[in-house]
Amino acid sequence: MPHQYNVADGYLHTAEVAAILHVSPKTVSRWAKEGRLPFLKTLGGHRRYPEAEIRELAAGNTFAATEGAAR
Repeated sequence: MPHQYNVADGYLHTAEVAAILHVSPKTVSRWAKEGRLPFLKTLGGHRRYPEAEIRELAAGNTFAATEGAAR
C-alpha cells in the first residue's frame, strides 16, 4: 500500500500528470492502480505523484502505452 504524507511540495495532482504525459486523468488513475506510476496517498485518500519521477518518465518515454491505443 502507498505511504501517506501531508506535504504537497514536489507532488502533482492527477490532472497535472495527465497533461505532462498527454493522457487523460482516468488513464493516470488506472496506471497508478496497475503500479505503472509512482504515487503517495494524502491523509484524505487522494493520490499525489512525485513530480521529479513523473517528469523523468515523460522525458524518457518509459511508461507503457495502454493496450488498444490508437496507432
